[in-house]
Amino acid sequence: MNAKRYLRLLGVQLKASGLLALQYRADFLAEGLTSLAWTFTALAPLFVVFNARPSIEGWTFQESLLVVGWFTLLQGVLEGAISPSLTGMVEHIRKGTLDFVLLKPADAQFLVSTQRFLPWRAVNVLSGVGLFVYAFVSLGRWPSVPGIFASLVLLSTSMLILYSMWILVVSAAFFVVKVDNLTYLFTSIFDAARWPSSVFRGSLSWVFTFIIPLALMTTFPALALLGRLPWTWLVGAVVGAVAFAAVARWVWLMSIRHYTSASS
Repeated sequence: MNAKRYLRLLGVQLKASGLLALQYRADFLAEGLTSLAWTFTALAPLFVVFNARPSIEGWTFQESLLVVGWFTLLQGVLEGAISPSLTGMVEHIRKGTLDFVLLKPADAQFLVSTQRFLPWRAVNVLSGVGLFVYAFVSLGRWPSVPGIFASLVLLSTSMLILYSMWILVVSAAFFVVKVDNLTYLFTSIFDAARWPSSVFRGSLSWVFTFIIPLALMTTFPALALLGRLPWTWLVGAVVGAVAFAAVARWVWLMSIRHYTSASS
């Protein structure tokens, strides 16, 4: 794979998405304000719960804000960079236009994953960073350098897992007509990532750690910023993310081999 060539392709796709969004500036501003409003709405359950008690399962309000911050940041990545392109891939399969993508001289998974971006979702990313700053100002201390490094590594692994899981979900479109319910189900499950993983007990705790690793996406990075994450957990997160990516790539290639054009 020619890395420079694919980076250039990614730059072209980002520029096209930015120009398309700026073509309707009022919509761009409205969507950005809507994203900001949804961010503050997501904090409402936290205020309700911590109004009745000082901490939950060892997490104070300020520490829980770090989890919500990671959830908000990843929600921006999911809705701004991952979901728009891969949802469009489902339409390509339905209409038979995926053939034009497969015939292009580039990796098909890369092309369908970068065909559309929603720039206004960057508001979620900035809101997440704002929540980090507010939480640490309230705590009266700042994260250590190793903690910041570990959280940046976990940000990469979280985005890789999120992308891989979305590839697994939309790959179902090669075998069934409608996958809308699956995408809605995944989005609903992802909402649980706004809470620290320790609030879930029993089988839910196991599922959200090993099957759908929501704990790895939001709770682990928050623990890293607080300086509580064991290095063994960090290594496990990297290995798990690589394993998820390998499985997603294998499923994608298998799905492509079984693809028969809807237009033929």
